[in-house]
Amino acid sequence: MRQLVTCILAFGSNLGDRENTIGAACAELMAAEGIHSVRPSPLHESVAVTLRGPDPDIPPYMNAVAEVTTDRGPEELLDLINRIEVQYGRVRTERWGSRTLDIDIITYGGRMVQTERLTVPHPHAFERDFVLRPWLDLDPHAVLMGHGRVAELLEIIERGWAS
Repeated sequence: MRQLVTCILAFGSNLGDRENTIGAACAELMAAEGIHSVRPSPLHESVAVTLRGPDPDIPPYMNAVAEVTTDRGPEELLDLINRIEVQYGRVRTERWGSRTLDIDIITYGGRMVQTERLTVPHPHAFERDFVLRPWLDLDPHAVLMGHGRVAELLEIIERGWAS
């Protein structure tokens, strides 16, 4: 039997029926082989972020994270979430562009993963309130490996907005 690992996945959607898309994606994930549990956070709405920064003229995102227990390897998990994204209309045309569904692997069992296709912990998670805020709702004691406590990272972001 393969070892179970606990991962944090981040979900985002700013096109279509955002709430239902994220909920359906979580259900698809739970129904997949090798996924043993999916515990989603509450949903949060956030301003769209582009390569140029926050853009309030673009439809806002609905975001969530989920704690997922799996026996899939990191690349196998990535393949699964990429299939789910496509199933819900994800088209990759513009980096950081609008999308029906985006799923990122934030953590993978406390391991560092560096491949051609995947970097874990997610290299931008520490600076994204739309990842940290729902994660904090899910686990007030969460720690992002290499960066520290999620609550403290979120405080740093919020202080930066205030200045």
